[in-house]
Amino acid sequence: QVQLVESGGGLVQAGGSLRLSCAASVYIFANYAMGWFRQAPGKEREFVGAINRFRSTYYADSVQGRFTISRDNATNTVYLQMNSLKPEDTAVYYCAAADRLDMSRVPIANVYWGQGTQVTVSS
Repeated sequence: QVQLVESGGGLVQAGGSLRLSCAASVYIFANYAMGWFRQAPGKEREFVGAINRFRSTYYADSVQGRFTISRDNATNTVYLQMNSLKPEDTAVYYCAAADRLDMSRVPIANVYWGQGTQVTVSS
């Protein structure tokens, strides 16, 4: 059974930090790259970043240097550490699993999704 459960969203002021967590089912965590997408109101879902089982990472240009993805193999959890947050980072953040690190190239139908968690950055 595929299961991705996010937590950690909330409201933060610009310049602040938040950490999102995503607990995954054992099979998915062991066999897929894990990552994050986000979707702001009125906009398409966009790729944020991902990490594979070898701990290689790949990020969107918009978050490079501010966001960091990590994984804990002992707990099947992937994290998104978000620093220097901006109001334009406000979105629903979705945990994702796919068969390649650059998830932006994977058809949406081939991605496993969590339920999403809201991140709001106030100015």
